[in-house]
Amino acid sequence: MAGHSKWANIQHRKGRQDKLRSKMFSKFSKEITVAAKMGDPDPDKNPRLRLAVKEAKQASMPKDNIDRAIKKAVGGDAEDYEEIRYEGYGPNGVAVIVETMTDNRNRTASVVRSTFTKNGGNLGETGSVGFMFDRVGEVTYPAEIGDADTVMMAAIEAGAEDVDSSEDGHVIYCADTDLNEVSTALEAALGESTSTKLIWRPSISTEMDLEGMQKLMKLIDALEDDEDVQRVTANFEASDEVMEALE
Repeated sequence: MAGHSKWANIQHRKGRQDKLRSKMFSKFSKEITVAAKMGDPDPDKNPRLRLAVKEAKQASMPKDNIDRAIKKAVGGDAEDYEEIRYEGYGPNGVAVIVETMTDNRNRTASVVRSTFTKNGGNLGETGSVGFMFDRVGEVTYPAEIGDADTVMMAAIEAGAEDVDSSEDGHVIYCADTDLNEVSTALEAALGESTSTKLIWRPSISTEMDLEGMQKLMKLIDALEDDEDVQRVTANFEASDEVMEALE
C-alpha cells in the first residue's frame, strides 16, 4: 500500500489538483470519445468506454460533458487520435512512463523529449523502462468498507490477483484484461469503488531523496501540463519524511 499511498499523495498535493482540474476533464473527454469511436457507444457493451466513463464520474466530471464526448464520437466529429506510450528516465534514474493521445505524433514526441531534457531526464526507446512495470487493473476502496479478510475474500471471488490493505484503504489488483469483470463483481459485493482504472504497477522501485523527488515532481508537472499527455507514472520509492516535505 505504501507505493499507492505515495502516488496518491503526489496526485493530490495541495494546489496541484486544482491546477490539473482545468485540464482533467478535457483528458477524460478525449479518452471517452476515443473509446466510443473504437467500439460501441453504449458503455454497457463497451468495457473500455465503461471504465473511462466510470473514472470520469469518480473525478466528478459532469454528466453533460460525458454525454457530449460520446455524441462527438457517434456523430463523426471526433479527431483521429493515436495512442502513443513514451518511456524514459527522470532524476536519479527513476523510470517514467508517459501515456499520450495525439493527433500529431511529431509534435507530441518533440514536446515530450524536450520536457524530459529540460527537467533532468532523458527520453528512451520504447521498452527501455517498461519491463520495470506490470500492466494491471486497480480497484480501490476506503478502509471503512470492511476489514482486510472481508475484502480479500471478495477480491478472490471476483477473480482478482492481489490485495494491499492498510489503514489508508484497500487496493485490489487484477489482470488488465479482467478489470471490467472484476470491478463489476466487486461492486456487487462491496459497493461502489473509490477508483477503477488501468495502471502501470512498478515491479522495481528507485529510492528517492527529497532533492530527487522535488526534481521528479517538476518533470511530472511539466509533462502533465501538455494537453496530449493522458497519464504519467514513475517507479519512485521515498520515505514518509520525504513525502511530507513535499507538501
